[in-house]
Amino acid sequence: MGAHALDRDLTDLAVSARAALVREIDASGAWAADPVWREAFEAVPRHLFVPYYYVGVRGGYERRWGENPEPRARQRWIRGAYADVPLATRLRDGQLVSSSSQPSLMALMLAELRVRDGDRVLEIGAGTGYNAALLAHRLGDDSLVTTVDLEPEITEAARGHLAAAGYHPAVVTGDGARGVPERAPFDRIIATCTLSSVPVAWLAQCRPGARILSPLATGLIALTVRDAGHAEGRFLHTPAYFVPLRGGEQHEEGFVEWRGVPRRARESELFRFLLALTRGSLETREAYALWEREGEPSRERYGITVEGEREWAWLDQPEGPYTWSLRG
Repeated sequence: MGAHALDRDLTDLAVSARAALVREIDASGAWAADPVWREAFEAVPRHLFVPYYYVGVRGGYERRWGENPEPRARQRWIRGAYADVPLATRLRDGQLVSSSSQPSLMALMLAELRVRDGDRVLEIGAGTGYNAALLAHRLGDDSLVTTVDLEPEITEAARGHLAAAGYHPAVVTGDGARGVPERAPFDRIIATCTLSSVPVAWLAQCRPGARILSPLATGLIALTVRDAGHAEGRFLHTPAYFVPLRGGEQHEEGFVEWRGVPRRARESELFRFLLALTRGSLETREAYALWEREGEPSRERYGITVEGEREWAWLDQPEGPYTWSLRG
């Protein structure tokens, strides 16, 4: 089989695999809040953003790439590129430092961002550039989208992937915790890395009424910005696990003392969310007592308030009996 025929076969496989992914995301209800995102996922070719990626195998990772001389290996690469799973795209000393998020989770986050025509959007964590391409496609204007990452090799690769797919948003190399003031003001900020607290700099770069959506603890917080010093919002229902923000303030997970905590709580995602949210404020057994007393609260009962230099998480009410500082 000639190279051109093989290329056509791969192109056809990519089209059918992308259509299958869109149907899968549609069935999950991920973009129910804003179905316009379906068209973006139909149009943007994810495989151009993951020319290679790594899949876990016994003893480490196996690299899949689009230039593999073996035709079946290239087909596996295409199929994997359109699977509804996160893809490891960059390793350092065997540790994951960058990935392409699970498409259905990306769809849910983009829908919950509630983007409107003409909005200026800042993405924290460029990754492969795929998310920025989806945003640029949705807005129909590359100049409205800015994506930032600390690692020059990540931004260089993202810029190349975006150009290959026909998109040219602003790709900035810098500390995402500081935002991108020269591209402000923003109507929406979306982070694709886990935070331990919301950087104050982001609020100052937002218009009043802006929406910030970010992973925090093991959830997704949706904040409404009132002004440069104030923002507040609640967590979405879904769990979310992302690579931590590099460059900003970091908090180590540390050892968890499970003594006195039953297995039901240890294995509960909701209890682990409470532990992550209250790290440094509550001992494990204190967190368990609260969790039991309050009827194993869902994520939506928790929220975050930012007021100047103060930032705290809370259960049910910002000024209620259960509040925990997120900044030392």
